[in-house]
Amino acid sequence: MKIFLITIIISLFSISCISQDNEVKEIKVVPPLYGVYFGAFACGSTEDSVTPDRLNEIKKISGFTPAWIYFSNNWYKKIKFPAREVKTIYDFGSIPFIRMMPRTDFAAYSHDPVYNLKKIINGNFDKDLKKWAEDARDSKIPMMVEFGTEVNGNWFPWSGALNGRDPQRFVMAYRHIIELFKNESALNITWVFHVDADSDPDEEWNNMAAYYPGDDYIDWIGVSVYGAQSRDEEIVNFIESFDSTYKKLSAISQNKPLGIFEFGTIENPVREIKAAWIKSVFETIRDDRYPRIKALGYWHSIWKNDDGSVSDMRLDSSPEVLKVAQEMLSNTLFRQKIVLKN
Repeated sequence: MKIFLITIIISLFSISCISQDNEVKEIKVVPPLYGVYFGAFACGSTEDSVTPDRLNEIKKISGFTPAWIYFSNNWYKKIKFPAREVKTIYDFGSIPFIRMMPRTDFAAYSHDPVYNLKKIINGNFDKDLKKWAEDARDSKIPMMVEFGTEVNGNWFPWSGALNGRDPQRFVMAYRHIIELFKNESALNITWVFHVDADSDPDEEWNNMAAYYPGDDYIDWIGVSVYGAQSRDEEIVNFIESFDSTYKKLSAISQNKPLGIFEFGTIENPVREIKAAWIKSVFETIRDDRYPRIKALGYWHSIWKNDDGSVSDMRLDSSPEVLKVAQEMLSNTLFRQKIVLKN
């Protein structure tokens, strides 16, 4: 009888230890006490690919390990947690920052044949999303995740323009995902709300604040700001274009940290224009013109357009651009390591 009782006690103690060891604690990325995070999109042949070569490339350019590395998780044929990419980035020394993209292909300005906000709200994809959440939780790696990038634009299938001009569909879909993840104890995720600087269409119903899931759901608020992405676009003055955007972002929430999660401009025949635009972004942040901006994420990429032209947004697209980038990033203000809060 004593042996039996001892065995039970040992078993209960073991179970208690296991449950304590496996207990998932909430981990959030919080703003730095000083300075501004610098992160980058630095992927390979596709938005989803993460390779050591590309990570080392952005590290060499910046002179330090970026706070985070940004990449896409397109759902394509299946909703699946990008375990290899997340581990590669974390082992590199950065925080994985994942764009959760509910689409089957890169077709723009059209509905997706498989995924839409109503189906997400109705739970059609809950089984796969729960597995995604479980895998994220079990990785025990702190990460940032955003769903439905640039929802106030009209190019992605989850946009308000392609969902009945009803921002509440996005709000409900995003809340559904976050609640599902919390129910699975995926507490190592910092949730991000990410809009575009310019709403398209530019109508009141499509204002960026209308899509916000709320402070109880979101940890960071971010925006995309581009100079030019093709040669027929004009590179406008950064301050002139961002002043109004900053006011709109700040009005979404009174206390959430803000970030420019995507910024960049392509190489121009007059190279000094790109270099000057990039410098203006860093300088305005450095000079505290926008004090709530606590992160900058550069879109370090090059791609071929349908007309055969090439858009080169890389930070080393020319000696002039590289010199400016390295000069700006040498400032300790931007060399901040991620701060995690339990």
